[in-house]
Amino acid sequence: MSNKLTNAVGVLCWLVSLTVNAQSGQTVSLTNEQVKIVWKNSANGWTIGQVSVRKGTGWVNVATPSGENTLLYAAEKPSDKPDTTFRDSAGEVFPGPKYHYQESQWAESTNPVSLNRAGQAYFFFPEEAKQTGKNRLQFQQETDVATIRTEWSLDSKFGTDVIVKQTVTPKKDGFFSLASPTLATLTEQNLAWATVPGYFQGNAFQKNFALAYAYGHGIPTLPAIYRERCASTLCPMLTGKNGITLSVIPDPSLARDPWAVDKSTQTTWNIGLSHMNRKAQLSPTLYYPILGEPKSALKAGEPVTYTFRYSLTDGDWFKALNHAVYDIFRFKETLALRQSRQSLTDRIQKMHHYLTDPKTSMWNIEEFDGKKIGAQSYLGGVVGSNKDAMKNSDYGAMWMLANATKDPLLTQNVLPYALNFKLVQQETGNNFFKGAVEGQYYLAKSKKFVEEWGEVVEPIALTYYTMLDMGNMLLFEPTNAELKERLRFGAERLMDWQKPDGHWAVAYDRHTEKEMFKDIQDVRPTFYGLIVAYRLLNDPKYLTAARKGADWFLKHAIETGRFLGVCGDARYAPDFATGQSAQALLDLYDLTKEARYRDGAIKAAKIYTTSIYTHPIANQTIKTVNGVQREDWEISQTGLSFEHGGIFGSANRAGPIQLCSHAGLFIRMYALTKEPIFADMARAGAIGRDAFVDAKTSVASYYWNAMNRGAGPYPHHAWWQVGWLTDYLMAEAELRSGGKVTFPRGFVTPKVGPHQTYGFAPGTVNGEKANLVIDENLVTVDNPSVDYILAKSVQSGKLFVVLLNNRAQASDFTVTAKNGKLMKKQLPAFGIEVMTLDNKEL
Repeated sequence: MSNKLTNAVGVLCWLVSLTVNAQSGQTVSLTNEQVKIVWKNSANGWTIGQVSVRKGTGWVNVATPSGENTLLYAAEKPSDKPDTTFRDSAGEVFPGPKYHYQESQWAESTNPVSLNRAGQAYFFFPEEAKQTGKNRLQFQQETDVATIRTEWSLDSKFGTDVIVKQTVTPKKDGFFSLASPTLATLTEQNLAWATVPGYFQGNAFQKNFALAYAYGHGIPTLPAIYRERCASTLCPMLTGKNGITLSVIPDPSLARDPWAVDKSTQTTWNIGLSHMNRKAQLSPTLYYPILGEPKSALKAGEPVTYTFRYSLTDGDWFKALNHAVYDIFRFKETLALRQSRQSLTDRIQKMHHYLTDPKTSMWNIEEFDGKKIGAQSYLGGVVGSNKDAMKNSDYGAMWMLANATKDPLLTQNVLPYALNFKLVQQETGNNFFKGAVEGQYYLAKSKKFVEEWGEVVEPIALTYYTMLDMGNMLLFEPTNAELKERLRFGAERLMDWQKPDGHWAVAYDRHTEKEMFKDIQDVRPTFYGLIVAYRLLNDPKYLTAARKGADWFLKHAIETGRFLGVCGDARYAPDFATGQSAQALLDLYDLTKEARYRDGAIKAAKIYTTSIYTHPIANQTIKTVNGVQREDWEISQTGLSFEHGGIFGSANRAGPIQLCSHAGLFIRMYALTKEPIFADMARAGAIGRDAFVDAKTSVASYYWNAMNRGAGPYPHHAWWQVGWLTDYLMAEAELRSGGKVTFPRGFVTPKVGPHQTYGFAPGTVNGEKANLVIDENLVTVDNPSVDYILAKSVQSGKLFVVLLNNRAQASDFTVTAKNGKLMKKQLPAFGIEVMTLDNKEL
């Protein structure tokens, strides 16, 4: 007998013996060097008796083993109308009649399917089991409506993963949904962290469902099913206090493609994700197909199969997230596809021209309170607006661009009127609101300032539109006495409003001065305004108050995973302010050198990685976008962040945004932590986004679904784009040069995230003091993947050209100096070179 035949017979005998053992009431198991799962045959069926993970030299039990399966069935399509009313913690019906942007999203998120109440639930432990190969098991169950077969195997590549393939074969027509079997369950007492990325994270249950579900302020106690549209990474996770993380990850092919062929399919619902099973036990759970959605409508005998994996990680949720992002959703491959057709440097230069043209930038000058004030039209939603709202956005970027270009179209035609706008925007009377702003927006026809969504005054708005804007201007105009006085007005008001324990109210009613929104806490970086005051006014009481606010924030936001947003029209759903919190704490660490602020910043930044899309896996499939053929990666959501995600977020329908304000922060976080995900997410969001950039103006659209329509109703967003692109390039230069190229950073921008201001003081390039310069006539680079920063030596006037290769491959290119001199160069992937040009070459 040949060796091959002998081996085959041996394997067959082994398989037969294992099947017999399984059928005779013995145990079956999946075991390797990292994972051990053991089933036992009981009176109830095949139950899991052990789930263990290797930790060091020993084994640790993950949680309470289960093995229970769930099938959902409905003979008729479940209703898509909500049948439950929820109230906020103050007893009011949630979300309230004013918030019509959220009404439809709240309704669809509280219908019976979303709340996991629809259909009939079949709970069972499988009645049949057999071992079909080494570390391969098959279970089967018969019900009156369907046969369910489940195949388990250990992943040969990732030893911590268990691959599960489930098939449901209906015995009658109807709607069917399979839930991933409950591998193990955790109690709240044994839970360290829970998250459905993009929706919530936290370490404790929240009894008020509206607060948990809409804001993520605690873990929902209902087994709600979340949609993939706002799930940044398809990976619900639970970390136990034993340091083991259990997660469930669907096969990447299962989820919706947000632009399947030629239009947005962002809202298609293919899979459901939850932190709980149907019985409301803590256990990460996947649902497929979704009951009532098209793929769930099945005829008798028509099978449906899907595949997913459990991952058992010896480590925290962030380690488990990295596994899902890199190993399953192949984020590195996505980044490698990104190629820019227009350099980021060129976009900044072109937006300079857009912003100095009053027509393209929709720049307006109006008379108010004896001053000529200037701002850009805002055609988005503002209460009371008659298409006459005006707004300025990034004052730091305004003053930076003007200072770096020396362009009189900015220094004479924009800055004086923007300054006047800021001065008249502030309340200066001796009243409860002195120092705060009357509103973000000016209505030209009715000649008044208003807030975005109601007559409210927010302490965070004071931080933004008094402290940050005035603070960034004062970096460039340190002798402006009026601005200093106004900054002090704001600082004093912020201190007056600070509670004894360090926090602030969310908002005050403009007329009654009473606190509003008592159902939510101000878990936002409101304390940052006092950091600005301390740095510019040098009064230690402001630093003391900032630290008190930050300490409260560490305890109530960072430790709990609870954050609040800054968009009034979204009822403050968590948003980019979470990323801003990380930079705020980093800046406080720079001032105090107290480790708790650095550590809190890192934790906030890690949490903010769950606001970045990492799916679907980008590829080169050709798609049609507004009549133009694009490769899939060009319009991919991977690498982009939310305005706000969750149940209430704009990302539900509009998708993510192009304002990657976090990119510079994430590069700084990579320098601090050496966690690759920070650098990779920053770069994936920043480069190769030409499909979203308007060719005429170089201004990117705001929302993903707008593609390349440009600024649209938000012309002021171009300033934020100049700001974040500069911050990203500066952060990359400092990182890649090992600190040899560094410029002082100002304050973060209001509202949209953590990017910071530059150009108010000389930086250092290879040991020499140098000033930031923006001048498209000094040099040109012929490869759009290569960006550059210009700086002139304070002493000699020579020009430093900081060249940055912004792609994952090497780049060849030519630099042409103003005098026509050509210099051929090559840079490795994400490489840097600093060139020096003397005055003769300029």
